[in-house]
Amino acid sequence: MAGSSGLSRRAVLRGGAGVALGAASLGVLPLFGTPDRKQDPATCTTRDLSDSERRLVVSNWPGYMDEDDDGYVSTLTEFQRRTGIDVSYTADINDNLEFFAKVVNQLGACESSKRDLFMLTDWMAARMIQVGWIQPLDPAKVPNLHENLIDSLRGVGWDPDRTYSAPWQSGLTGIAYNKAKVKEVRSFEELLSRPDLKGRVTLLTEMRDTMGLTLLAQGDDPEEFTEDQWSNAIDRIRKARADGQIRAFTGNDYIQDLAAGNVLACEAWSGDVAAAEDENLVFVAPEEGQMIWSDNMLVPNLSTHQAHAEEWINYYYEPEVAAKLAAWVWYICPVKGAQEAMEKVDPSLVDNPLIFPTAESLATTHAFMALEEFQVRAYEKDYADVTGG
Repeated sequence: MAGSSGLSRRAVLRGGAGVALGAASLGVLPLFGTPDRKQDPATCTTRDLSDSERRLVVSNWPGYMDEDDDGYVSTLTEFQRRTGIDVSYTADINDNLEFFAKVVNQLGACESSKRDLFMLTDWMAARMIQVGWIQPLDPAKVPNLHENLIDSLRGVGWDPDRTYSAPWQSGLTGIAYNKAKVKEVRSFEELLSRPDLKGRVTLLTEMRDTMGLTLLAQGDDPEEFTEDQWSNAIDRIRKARADGQIRAFTGNDYIQDLAAGNVLACEAWSGDVAAAEDENLVFVAPEEGQMIWSDNMLVPNLSTHQAHAEEWINYYYEPEVAAKLAAWVWYICPVKGAQEAMEKVDPSLVDNPLIFPTAESLATTHAFMALEEFQVRAYEKDYADVTGG
């Protein structure tokens, strides 16, 4: 499992946060939208070789795939056996911006990235789709995606019909506290203002997570907010830091301080708390609501095995397959029916709310508004100014 390996998916994702904030503070965030890098996915195509080549090239994040071990046959091996497709699977995505740098010159010039499928977080997936670097999926070839995708991941603003993207795994951003050290924490507002937590609170370096929860705490919608609402939320974080309420802005290393009692409560990712397997650490959906994120399967322009990529997507949206993968990686499973299928895979995980959140919990989730390039630059700079990034 990703949790027991000590390298969680969000741990490596957070490695990109410092890069993003550091770049923002210098005003040099990558130029996604420059005219010379935009493509028309309808014309930036090539012949699909799937009929003649039983190959598929996949890039993903570390700790995001089950592995063959002591008689256990992984979902990847089962896919290859079932389909006869030879998968070249590489965990070479260490953060969104780093991966962007690997493929920008090729995709921006309508050249091959030498990959058929890769997984990127919502905001990066949105930007790549917007500049025309991603091929639409044939809905007839991914019926399981459209039938079995959980409701909370449907209708995202940047790909409302999931024409281009399929969630691989998801997670929640909420709050956590150490129940052995402090009384119950129920809201994000408490992190920003509760006196007994002063100086022993951490927030996350990821702008979209922290500012999403701050917007919710002031009664605004992180999926659709105004410049004034953004400014008010930034001022709220700035005040909490100036008042000494916030100890630090961190990546996923907050778990160690939380377990030790150095931090009493914090903003947290569900997967990190699940992976810690510490009975004193409690993950909470804040009263105001929580953020939900996904890493998404995308087929880049000039993929030469798109039909195989679509077969892969359809396979991983089978409930039995999704349950088997979820039992290994311990993130939110995006597939309807997987919870019931988990009865045969690992009954102890059937009611794990960090893998299968309740309908009530999912109803409280929010995504972050899709941003234009000028907003990305301005908002990341605002946030870096507050956090010291």
